Amino acid sequence: MLMANAIETQAKAAAGMRDSHGRQIDYLRISVTDRCDLRCRYCMSETMQFLPRREILTLEEIAIIAERFIARGVRRIRLSGGEPLVRRDFADLARALGRHVKSGRLDELTLTTNGTQLARHADMLFDAGIRRINVSLDALDPAIFADITRGGDLPALLAGLEAARAAGLKLKINMVALRGVNEDQVLPLLDFCETHGHDLTLIETMPLGDVADDRADHFLPLIEAIAPIRARHDLVPLSERTGGPARYFALSGLRTRLGLITPLSENFCAGCNRMRLTCQGRIYMCLGHEDHVDLKAAFRADGVAGIDALLDQALAAKPAAHDFSVSRGASPSTRRHMSVTGG
Repeated sequence: MLMANAIETQAKAAAGMRDSHGRQIDYLRISVTDRCDLRCRYCMSETMQFLPRREILTLEEIAIIAERFIARGVRRIRLSGGEPLVRRDFADLARALGRHVKSGRLDELTLTTNGTQLARHADMLFDAGIRRINVSLDALDPAIFADITRGGDLPALLAGLEAARAAGLKLKINMVALRGVNEDQVLPLLDFCETHGHDLTLIETMPLGDVADDRADHFLPLIEAIAPIRARHDLVPLSERTGGPARYFALSGLRTRLGLITPLSENFCAGCNRMRLTCQGRIYMCLGHEDHVDLKAAFRADGVAGIDALLDQALAAKPAAHDFSVSRGASPSTRRHMSVTGG
């Protein structure tokens, strides 16, 4: 059991975090591992070189760093990867952070997962205080799913979804829209979500890390991806937000809400409220930039005081916007893959 207590035993830094552009930062995304049991084509290369374990934060270090963010006013934390559920003793971290939801210090602790391990861990997630999770599912056709994930087992993922639903978790399905790959899966996934009571979010592919394919070949603006949905349903904008970049719509005749994440076709950086902690202990102020501060080195050298000092530095350095591009032949916007930074 992790015994991190940086909030209770350390003097709190001044509450609240606001960057140099006036944006309130109240959301932290944490990649607990860069490792994954899938190799999705838009996320990583087929032969990934994962980080040496000695470079990875311990789970207790993650908990302590997260608590310093909570002390500064972060109200939502999302755990991600890689695939977070493949990390040994992940349950200890979930419980350590989940107690802050139960105490009221956090509004919400959530998880992004590929679903392969959900059948084994769904009850643990609910017991830890997690109530809502995002699951990556880019196709219901087994052949298309296997192609995108490079060998993923669709029945195992669907069994995980059912286990999560039975455990009491609210599910949102995330689908990365890819031209020439899964356009014809949008409506089947929408129907699936409506049948099972899930929400659906569509996401444009992002140019992070070398994945062998030229992303320009498969970039699909969401205005095109949702055309078949528009043909069947009216889209009514909703004011509700869940802390992330998605814009939500009600669909006429359906319970399922549709979320759209458009980092390329409709930039949402003006309202960014996020920072990202990698499994290496680096804070990336923006998903689309390489600039970062090293909290692992600061904490191991100077303890909690080192974390607090670098948080102020990170806020001052947070850029106004990313500069993503998926033009043909263009290099990725960052060398690191999405699995390192966290979804």
